[in-house]
Amino acid sequence: MTALTLSCLPHTWLIDIDGTVFLHNGHKTGPDQLLPGVKEFWDTIPPDDCIILLSARMGSEAAQTEQALRTYGLRYDRIIYDLPKGERILVNDNKPGGLVTAHSVSLERDAGLAGVALRLSNEL
Repeated sequence: MTALTLSCLPHTWLIDIDGTVFLHNGHKTGPDQLLPGVKEFWDTIPPDDCIILLSARMGSEAAQTEQALRTYGLRYDRIIYDLPKGERILVNDNKPGGLVTAHSVSLERDAGLAGVALRLSNEL
């Protein structure tokens, strides 16, 4: 189990689509298939948080992708398509008071989010 302990401040989530939310490349052979634990994890994300989805899917696949997200009830603020297939790197500065402001979770492809738990701390 991977546990993310985060402050009570609003967060920005950067979440890959294929292999994390939906079965990797499943949309190429049929409807997108939600991976285990994704909906349950999504429901723990605080409502004031910003969710930005990332994908190497082509922009021409946007309508299909966004319909699948609506079907499964997964909210998001933005989707960035046409990204390279390589690593995703997050660079951020820590707060002067010591709050670490960058976290990363790397999952096995198609494992879903069932093994990730979100905990909110009262600390800033």
